[in-house]
Amino acid sequence: MTAYARRMLYTVSLGWALLQTGRFLLSPLLPTIIRDLGITEATAGIALAIFQGSYALVQYPSGEYSDRWNRTTLIVPGLVVLAVGFALFGLARGIVLFVVASTIVGVGKGLFAIPSRALLSDLFTANRGRALGIYAAGTDIGGLVSSGVAVLALTYFTWRTPFFPVAVALAVVTVAYAAATREGYHVGGASLDLRGTVGRLVQSTQQRRTLVAFTLFYFMVGGFINFAPTYLAQVKGFSESLAGLSFGIVFAVGFAIKPVAGTLGDRFSRRGIAVAGLLVAAAALTGLIFVSANLAIWVAIGVLALGYKTGFPLADAIIIDGAPDDGMGADLGAARALFLSANALGPAYVGVVATYASYGLAFAGFVACLVVAAALLAVSDA
Repeated sequence: MTAYARRMLYTVSLGWALLQTGRFLLSPLLPTIIRDLGITEATAGIALAIFQGSYALVQYPSGEYSDRWNRTTLIVPGLVVLAVGFALFGLARGIVLFVVASTIVGVGKGLFAIPSRALLSDLFTANRGRALGIYAAGTDIGGLVSSGVAVLALTYFTWRTPFFPVAVALAVVTVAYAAATREGYHVGGASLDLRGTVGRLVQSTQQRRTLVAFTLFYFMVGGFINFAPTYLAQVKGFSESLAGLSFGIVFAVGFAIKPVAGTLGDRFSRRGIAVAGLLVAAAALTGLIFVSANLAIWVAIGVLALGYKTGFPLADAIIIDGAPDDGMGADLGAARALFLSANALGPAYVGVVATYASYGLAFAGFVACLVVAAALLAVSDA
């Protein structure tokens, strides 16, 4: 690992951790946001779906443009847009500005996510899984920080307060990245080869099964991660503060397991490891639905995180492994656009089912998704 590669790894991973801190503040703060803005769970789920939808839509073009132009030309604007979006969350006094902020943050995240992953794949060819695992662990650092910050915000401030420091920190990372990168800025042609990219992604039965499997996986993640604290508060009887702290278990486990999963994927079968993780997650989510004691709930959350958090670096690496060098960003962006479109539907699904039926029914649907995804990947790996 060269000094430059290491510097880029740390910088973009920090940027990812910060934006995920801001993003995951929404989950533990959601019950308070719902009350403060006077909206229903279904409306909140739709607002979060809009955030995820805008994130998903930007994935493919940002990936292909990062191949044609360069990574920096997408990464720096993405960080700037993110800083603006999180500042707007801090100013939101009604649902309209809340949705606007959600959309802007989704766009900024989309501009940053694929080029930053592609940059690491450029710099770390032999240890791609490990580098992506370290990067992906930024999600869990952000989740852990957000769990504690949310408790402080609910105790001493308002739900809007913590979004301003996130915006400032992202502005600092923008300056640090711009100063460290060796790439200039280059804007080329604006046309997109969507037909060619999609053709590569679906050219074999194995790849098609893989895409469907990870689409189901991301659907489950989108619904669970957005409503887990609300579920713990409303169904399991936790206080909002305890629900937020319990939510931190997901990220503590994820921080530890993602680099390990990525490293194992470099050495063994990425699909085989992903199958095991999905089955563990399905069993744990089933347990979470039925247990009621606090300790049992915490164990179920920890095992669920152990299972499903392995999937993130493995999914990215599997797609990149099958992509040509000059189409890496495009292929990853197109695949993640599909995954995150499903991810965007997850919160809306949980919000609607919980409003008109129950959280138990909504989460049971996610168990089925995990089992089917594991079966598809197992067949693909055969």
